[in-house]
Amino acid sequence: MKNKIFHTQDLCFAQTCDALESSAEMEIYMKVVAAIDSFKGSMTSMEAGNAVKKGILAAKPDAEVVVKPLADGGEGTVDALIEGLGAEKIPVTVAGPLGEKVSCYYGFLEETKTAVMEMASAAGITLVTKKDPLRASTYGVGEMIADALKRGCKNFMIGIGGSATNDGGIGMLKALGFEFFDEDGNDVGEGAAALAKIEVIQTENKNPLLSGAKFQIACDVKNPLCGKQGATYIFGPQKGVTEEQKEQVDEAMRHYADVTKESLDCDFADCEGAGAAGGLGYAFLSYLAGELIPGVELILQATGLEEKMKNADVVVTGEGRLDAQTVMGKAPAGVAALAKKYNAKVIAFAGSVAPEAKVCNRAGIDAFFPIVRGVTTLEEAMKKENAMENIAATAEQVFRLL
Repeated sequence: MKNKIFHTQDLCFAQTCDALESSAEMEIYMKVVAAIDSFKGSMTSMEAGNAVKKGILAAKPDAEVVVKPLADGGEGTVDALIEGLGAEKIPVTVAGPLGEKVSCYYGFLEETKTAVMEMASAAGITLVTKKDPLRASTYGVGEMIADALKRGCKNFMIGIGGSATNDGGIGMLKALGFEFFDEDGNDVGEGAAALAKIEVIQTENKNPLLSGAKFQIACDVKNPLCGKQGATYIFGPQKGVTEEQKEQVDEAMRHYADVTKESLDCDFADCEGAGAAGGLGYAFLSYLAGELIPGVELILQATGLEEKMKNADVVVTGEGRLDAQTVMGKAPAGVAALAKKYNAKVIAFAGSVAPEAKVCNRAGIDAFFPIVRGVTTLEEAMKKENAMENIAATAEQVFRLL
């Protein structure tokens, strides 16, 4: 009888199968899926995953090891998916938050006509040296989307964390052809200062390529657009909104929502996530029929990770630092939850492990391990070649036990 191959998790079933003459005829192997978030400033997601694969194969040469990119929808998401899914990197020059030109890029998947973007690359807080929320605009985000539309993109995955803006997304919408006028018929301008001036909204000249486009927005923020829990009060201060400006800017945001409701016959101001990125979440919901999805969930869908996990024995995940925050919607916790759906063991590796990281064990991570070996400086530990060597060596030793 010809030898058959089974995963270790299938062994019990195999031993009871009448078709088998003896367990000696079986070749047992292990399937491992590695999905590790980037170690910021050190290893990309795929570099970490491939280093772990090297370590696993040193201990288990016959193992099947599948490496998938991982991110949480925030910084590093585009890079992870470009590298992990083979997307084309598209460089563009767009308007920055305060109107200056900035160079950025997005990922383009030709086969599925999908664009992967981070709004922060065009309108992020790291792009401004002096915060000015009354002027800061999302116009460059719209320019990125318009560029992708010209390339034939119909599907968009966009992370909206790290914004410098509080403009309700009108900058992005203007770049896509939506028009906002004051009572005299003049363009209202840019930034939060423009919101109170809006009296007329026209959609007739919106980019025709938007027809049929699907927008999935990585969003872990639950805040509504307006009010004490809204965009301005909660996130405005980190973008430069002063205590004295909060009420006025929030009222302007409410005015914008009221005119939008009247013009478009839709009301998303109180929806969870509407207040994300200074109201950009609201713009996607109201004007582009966007869907707000938790970042990790969106990335796991995009990478097809669940399909690879269905018959995995072990799932490996991790990030630069494991701590109590890991279980609060971060990527490794999302991977662990998915792995437990298929009864896989979950191992996590990290550059550093906080004492409170033990909460990860209750979130589906069976065991976690720091990768730093011996006394070293942070600078040395974070060097790419050292980090990759360390995570590979740690993986090898762990898998010698399995």
